[in-house]
Amino acid sequence: VQLQASGGGLAQAGGSLRLACTASGPAADRYGWGWFRQEPGKEREFVSACSWSGSQTYYADSVKGRFTISIDSAKNTAYLQMNTLKPEDTAVYLCAKPKAYGMDLTQESTYTYWGQGTLVTVSS
Repeated sequence: VQLQASGGGLAQAGGSLRLACTASGPAADRYGWGWFRQEPGKEREFVSACSWSGSQTYYADSVKGRFTISIDSAKNTAYLQMNTLKPEDTAVYLCAKPKAYGMDLTQESTYTYWGQGTLVTVSS
């Protein structure tokens, strides 16, 4: 599975951005989706995830109520709508997919396939 992330960029505090992650290759239409972020010199941090159907969603406390994950199964694409952005949201955002069902989608170790990352910069 190959993952291509897009949609990063520069936003002002309080603004919005929408990230997209498209999967291709065998099994691209299976399993759940995850979004993580990483700042330079820091550990990768869980942001959000959803089940294969999109019926179950998960969020880090730091983004709950501001970010929304969704999927378009026909396009094998997951989205991360980010609203009310804060400077502390600045990071490289990475999308990921596991290679099985029923795994803990909030854990980095669950994921097998990773996109290249897209930079989000939020100015104050």
